[in-house]
Amino acid sequence: MEERTRITLEIPIGPQHPALHEPILLRVYADGEEVVDVDIVTGYNHRGIEKLCEVNTFYKDLFIVSRTCGICNTIHADVYTRALEALLGREPTQRAKYLRVLALELERIHSHLLLAATVAEIIGFDTLFMLIMRDRELVMKAKEILTGCRVHADYYMPEGVRRDIDEVKRSRILDILNKLEPRVNKYITLFEEDPTITNRLVGVGVIKPVDAVRHGLLGPIVRGSGIDYDIRKVDPYDAYDEIPFNVIVEKGCDSFARMMVRWRETIESIEICRYVLTHLPQGEAVVDERKLPRAFPKGMAFTRGEAPRGELTYYVESAGGTNPYRVKIRTPSLNNLINSRFVYIGLSIADVPVTFASFDPCISCMERVTIIDRVKGIRKVVSLRDLALKRVRL
Repeated sequence: MEERTRITLEIPIGPQHPALHEPILLRVYADGEEVVDVDIVTGYNHRGIEKLCEVNTFYKDLFIVSRTCGICNTIHADVYTRALEALLGREPTQRAKYLRVLALELERIHSHLLLAATVAEIIGFDTLFMLIMRDRELVMKAKEILTGCRVHADYYMPEGVRRDIDEVKRSRILDILNKLEPRVNKYITLFEEDPTITNRLVGVGVIKPVDAVRHGLLGPIVRGSGIDYDIRKVDPYDAYDEIPFNVIVEKGCDSFARMMVRWRETIESIEICRYVLTHLPQGEAVVDERKLPRAFPKGMAFTRGEAPRGELTYYVESAGGTNPYRVKIRTPSLNNLINSRFVYIGLSIADVPVTFASFDPCISCMERVTIIDRVKGIRKVVSLRDLALKRVRL
């Protein structure tokens, strides 16, 4: 019998695609319905965040770094602020540390709910998408009560936070958490039992524990492959060393396991928020900005935190003065997306968007300005002006 001729089709998914809500291109190569290779192409949304930090003051950079990501802006501000505190040799009060944790966990809840709604939309469960987005509004309201803003909190300052809460606000946030928790539990049951969801997620996009470690994957992805790794436990910061909580681990290693990690982390985050609100230390939390030093001493600081998508790291270097010499950000999506090529091999084409969504991709926070021409082997770093004026040529 004659050997069948192998025909490989190139299928672009992105950079503007109904299933991918941010600009990234998955160049999928398929033999029939089976994926045989994938190129992951980024670089569509670079904004020069790190360079902006170098030409603005340490304190203005608080507003810049929090806009690295619209979804998880609070953790960016937290990690950067702790780097400034390390340079200054100062510590926030215990009350401020607890309030920081509260802001971070409210952000984790809304981020996980947003992803769950997105996955529901991708698999065609539009009613579930609308229900989850409706309930996400509850946690956005809680974040607004705490920080004054629904999305960009701008809540952090070295040595503390910008706003405290009183008994009325504390009670309102607790009421919201009490209303949200039973709804989240219903969604967990739905994800576990509804065949519309399980048929699309179970056994799809399998990542073995050894592969998760080998490729440096982070956050719910690595915990969904049975590995207990969470910076809040490994290297506690703020008040995480005083607050009891469990690291959620699933052993399914597939897209379903990664989603269940996020759902159960949402319940755990609700419990952390309750603990903070019922054990909030007395004392001052708000910083008098007039007493903070304008110039920073020479030095460098490396800090990290557990963002909703995994380990976020900041390197901040000061040459002395009002502006940082260097700010380097490594987001979890950079690791998780660039190193995930192997996951798609062997999947059907229809499973690629679902698997991609299970990574909880955030594109704008991971973009870099280095351009590589794979064909010619040329590596070029371009200026922001040339990039803005579209003068980039290889």
